[in-house]
Amino acid sequence: MSLGATVVVAVALVAAGVAVLLSLRANLTGQAQSQADDTARRIALDVASRGADPRRYARLELPEGTPVQVTTEDGRLLAVSRGLERISGTGIAAVRAVPVPAATPTPTPTPSAVPGDDHGGGDDGGHGRGRGRGGRDDESRGGEDDDRHGGIGTASPAVGDDPVVGAIGRTVAHGTGRATLDGRTADYRFATVKATDLAGQTVLIHAGASLAARESAVNTAAAAMLAGLPVLLLVVGGATWRVTRRALAPVEGIRREMAAITASEDLSRRVPEPAARDEVALLARTTNETLTALEAAVERQRRFVADASHELRSPIASLRTQLEVGSAHPHLLDVPGAVKDTERLQHLAGDLLLLARLDAGERPARRRVDLGELVREEVRRRPADRVPVAVDVEPLQEVAGSRGQLAQVVGNLVDNAQRHARAGVTVTVGPRDGLVVLAVGDDGAGVPAAERARIFERFVRLDDARSRDEGGAGLGLAIARDVAHRHDGTLTVGAAPAGGALFELRLPPAAGNLDASVRG
Repeated sequence: MSLGATVVVAVALVAAGVAVLLSLRANLTGQAQSQADDTARRIALDVASRGADPRRYARLELPEGTPVQVTTEDGRLLAVSRGLERISGTGIAAVRAVPVPAATPTPTPTPSAVPGDDHGGGDDGGHGRGRGRGGRDDESRGGEDDDRHGGIGTASPAVGDDPVVGAIGRTVAHGTGRATLDGRTADYRFATVKATDLAGQTVLIHAGASLAARESAVNTAAAAMLAGLPVLLLVVGGATWRVTRRALAPVEGIRREMAAITASEDLSRRVPEPAARDEVALLARTTNETLTALEAAVERQRRFVADASHELRSPIASLRTQLEVGSAHPHLLDVPGAVKDTERLQHLAGDLLLLARLDAGERPARRRVDLGELVREEVRRRPADRVPVAVDVEPLQEVAGSRGQLAQVVGNLVDNAQRHARAGVTVTVGPRDGLVVLAVGDDGAGVPAAERARIFERFVRLDDARSRDEGGAGLGLAIARDVAHRHDGTLTVGAAPAGGALFELRLPPAAGNLDASVRG
């Protein structure tokens, strides 16, 4: 886990570092581009103020330490920076300027071509534009031109593809290349600007700005990141390892204890519960609750097997004894007793099988059953019992479920009531609080309040029931309660009006979309 977290952090840091370096590179490239644009437009303003002097481009004051080319539109180099030995990225590889041929007489520019020219004498204006940069008039005019063009970045707009006479145009292109100045080669960002001088000649000014600051900053930042990344990963990895080890220590304790429980099969053991109120503590608590439920289920299963073995042992031993006596002395064979023991075994085996099916989660069939009619049929089928059963049911009390299982519940409750009654048993069926209620009461001794929950456990019989020879195995009420739960109902015991026990089975009424093929 620590390794995985460290890898994730490393990937995130690398991605963030790359993003920072790219952003830094783009920002510094933009600054270099702005510097190149500024240099190219500054030279373009100077070019736009030049007249028809053949040496006007040779006298251009180009910045030192910056690669600059002034070319014609057809690629002829007119001026170049001092010390430029090699250049790429401008489209012009030449580094030696070609002299400008003698120009034809320059036409007098119109007021629209030279904005702001308000000199009165035409001859003076013409002569002034023809002078070189060395004269005072030329210097004065240079200042006036700067004012007319509004300084750097505010030159007159282009008209068509080329700027008007005496103006600079738009930036033609941007690019990146290399140049060698005074024997030192470096990368540059270039800008190309058009300008038209006062002689009407349109030229291209290629000016570069060094990218050395960009490369130095990016390389420094990258080196710092590469140097700090291993240290940061070691710190993150160590911290993650310590945190995860501390956080997962309780989980390891739970795992070890579960492994020990599995090896020893001792379900009474419990896993340690951390004092913190976090997910690990909840896991430990839930694990202990599961172990408690599992221990109870296993204990119940063991008790069930032991009780079943005990209950089966008596009728089997009695039947075997009768058969052995009958085999040795046929005239002494107690056939009715053998039949009775066989029937008892059959009923017990049927009860155990039903309990096993209920424990397996078998759901009853969802069919419509008239519970009142079912009670009448079960009571009519019974032989002449020593205790009479009075039935009082309301018609059409339909519930959803298994007719066979519900019939067994009715039989078990009536058997239990007759076993403990003195003079009579009453059975009623009717609606109450939106449910269908089956009530079976007797006039016997009743069930003590302290024993009312325990009598529904398997193989549990109260002391007076154990004293009866005809007592059951203690499975009837347990089966009745489990069947009630499988039918989404309840089975409870209380005091009957006659003083005995009153068992009440509450079931939800049948819905309208159930299978009506079976009715009571």
